[in-house]
Amino acid sequence: MREKWYVIHSYAGYENKVKLNLEKRISSMNMEDKIFEIFIPTEDSIEIQNGSKAVVQKRIFPGYVLVKMILDDDSWYVVRNTPGVTGFVGSGAKPTPLSVKEMEKIIRRSTLEKPKPTTDFEVGQAVKVVSGPLANFDAMISEINLDRGKLKVLVSIFGRQTPVELSFSQVSKI
Repeated sequence: MREKWYVIHSYAGYENKVKLNLEKRISSMNMEDKIFEIFIPTEDSIEIQNGSKAVVQKRIFPGYVLVKMILDDDSWYVVRNTPGVTGFVGSGAKPTPLSVKEMEKIIRRSTLEKPKPTTDFEVGQAVKVVSGPLANFDAMISEINLDRGKLKVLVSIFGRQTPVELSFSQVSKI
């Protein structure tokens, strides 16, 4: 029998804990010859908060962990009864393995893609301009351009809403 990649459900946010628990169970139950690798697909993401950029690791599939194993009753039991594991992905009691193409795609996405910018700003959110000629003005976000790191905001000048383009670092949440 050949080893294959299987997807297991876990509680979202507990993927690393499940990985640690599973690694401990594999070594304590001598399953290294049937369960080979545990993988949590992540990608780098650029988060912009209050004007500063930070590269963070984000899970591609929150609540899921990938396990490379030879599936039999023993290995199924070890994985299924690991604390934090809620089940295998598949129909009924038979887990469905990932195809080689699917796994290659996941690994490629996890290792090769450039970080994607994200921000905690939202369209319609009220912000305060903190630098530039409009410093201390209140504004409302009308557009967000993540690639350029810019916001289009509406600033009330002389009683009229005027669109202004600003960088993320020029505004802060109210």
